Amino acid sequence: MKYVKLERDGKPVWGVLQDELVRTLVKPPFAEICYDGQSLPLAECRLLAPCEATKIVCIGKNYYDHIEEMRSMLDASGNPERPTLFLKGPNCVNAPDGTVHAPDFVGRLDYEGEMGIVMKKRAKDVREEDALEYILGITCLNDVTARDIQKSDGQWARGKSMDGFAPIGPVITDEVDPNHAEIQTRLNGKVVQKSNTELLITSAAKMIAFITASMTLEPGDVIATGTPAGVGEMHAGDVVEVEISGVGTLRSRIV
Repeated sequence: MKYVKLERDGKPVWGVLQDELVRTLVKPPFAEICYDGQSLPLAECRLLAPCEATKIVCIGKNYYDHIEEMRSMLDASGNPERPTLFLKGPNCVNAPDGTVHAPDFVGRLDYEGEMGIVMKKRAKDVREEDALEYILGITCLNDVTARDIQKSDGQWARGKSMDGFAPIGPVITDEVDPNHAEIQTRLNGKVVQKSNTELLITSAAKMIAFITASMTLEPGDVIATGTPAGVGEMHAGDVVEVEISGVGTLRSRIV
């Protein structure tokens, strides 16, 4: 199925996307699908980020080619022995076709196209072999980063967690295998990142097992699975698109 979240009468509503029609739901689709009997064309929908994130758990350094480019940019550390985790708060969540604006003190703003995993039920101490049962589906995510702030702070919290620094969407789907998904990022129409989640160092199931050994994931929480090589700068006026085959295209405008 394909899920979207939209605004209707000033309130957020979940829906199931069927071709170009959205059938709206009584409640979020985490436990069960309950249609409310209404529908509307997708073209008439103002889509919101399809999650209910209490947190976004991000995996750093999860593609070898990105590790190499980070080493040349600002990080001399080697390959991680285990997944490197950091958090983005709910304040970072940004809608598809939304705008991204960094505070004036940010000198370099980067895109990082990623696959996002949206959880469908509470997860704690999940076994790797059971992990995929906890996934509602996958979506597109841009891990927007104030690179100069990340470098100057010596850790990632402030540079990664400014308001609106996690555009997510437009669709969640369970019809695409998270371990075999083509992903690319385009800057003003030019492909700047291109990879496949087959190349992830830590797979989706391993991520969930590792994360939930330490913290509980709630329904609607998001795992940002890491970015491949090709990260780069964004400037006011730029349009950034993150596309995952079978999922859709997440578009953001930099202002």
